[in-house]
Amino acid sequence: MYREPVASRMSDDHHAGDHGHDDHHADESGRVTSPMQEFSMGQVTTGIVVLAVGLAVTFGLPLFLA
Repeated sequence: MYREPVASRMSDDHHAGDHGHDDHHADESGRVTSPMQEFSMGQVTTGIVVLAVGLAVTFGLPLFLA
């Protein structure tokens, strides 16, 4: 007898319950993501200088050579 294959559902592959590795949120006090970090005015100045140089190379150099 021929049966067409049936795609499994996600609930068939993943079982509910305690799976032993639920501790991935245990040490969040030491973890800081970039938007939460403080930065100094020196870092802001460096970013602005890098932006200005990048824009000068991207737009100024082609206009100068044209």
